[in-house]
Amino acid sequence: MLALLAPGQGSQTPGFLAPWLEDAKAAQLISTWSDAIGLDLIRLGTSADADEIRDTANAQPLLVAGGLIGAARLFAENLSPISYVSYVAGHSVGEITAAAIAGALDQISALKLVHARGAQMAIAAKDSKTGMSAVLGGERDVVVAAINAAGLTAANENGGGQIVAAGSLVALAALAENPPEGARVRALAVSGAFHTSTMAPAVSHLAALAAALEVSDPKIPFISNKDGAVITGGREILDRIVGQIAGPVRWDLCMETLAKSGVTGIIEVPPAGTLAGLVKRAKGEIETFALKGPEDLAGAGEFIAKHGGN
Repeated sequence: MLALLAPGQGSQTPGFLAPWLEDAKAAQLISTWSDAIGLDLIRLGTSADADEIRDTANAQPLLVAGGLIGAARLFAENLSPISYVSYVAGHSVGEITAAAIAGALDQISALKLVHARGAQMAIAAKDSKTGMSAVLGGERDVVVAAINAAGLTAANENGGGQIVAAGSLVALAALAENPPEGARVRALAVSGAFHTSTMAPAVSHLAALAAALEVSDPKIPFISNKDGAVITGGREILDRIVGQIAGPVRWDLCMETLAKSGVTGIIEVPPAGTLAGLVKRAKGEIETFALKGPEDLAGAGEFIAKHGGN
């Protein structure tokens, strides 16, 4: 049984889109999406430097575009994800990629939604004096209790001993000075406390846009970051994606659902590697495949033949 996973912010690297754009159809798709949202995704994905693509307003549309291009190439010709993929899931902004792959949103709607999401989250973060830090190691309950006691939020629970704390920079510095037992704290290069109440203004803006988008029930079941639940209603998927901007990412629960549902293999779409690594560490019984570039397509096809089918 196969699942497709879509990575979140921080997975992007300079030039990761360039090899995919050597395909004429892929290049045309990216050009169309760029025109639709007024953002040059081709330049961002090929020649922009690390600082420019770290900007939330640029990173999020670029990530969704990369994931959709990878999935389009993977399931070109006679392959259909509906016939081979049992579940989709994405980490944070990757949920928009996953929703589009599943057919809940069309590609243009997905790009419009993520463009607005990135822009509004950047605005909400500006001058907020907030940030995020990874807490690595330690017992989950002990770490979460320490984060809460510091006045912070466990914004991402990624499994495998990785929890991301978010909130005021002062509180994050204090946590780093006095880390939870058995853990270490590493500051992350982000502009604000994503997936916390700091993002509430972005939720209200996105809710209005989402209400105007045409949504369909997914053709592939969607595993939600909110609680690891399998969602089969398109409008509920979109509502959860919007609300999750200011709510914690429970990737650990998504991985639990993958395992409990009998998934034997996952393919992570571009820019791949992060989620495949988390699954490998937390759920070693699930085989992983990171689709990093077009050179991986043949191997991914063999992986689909091994694990795909409903």
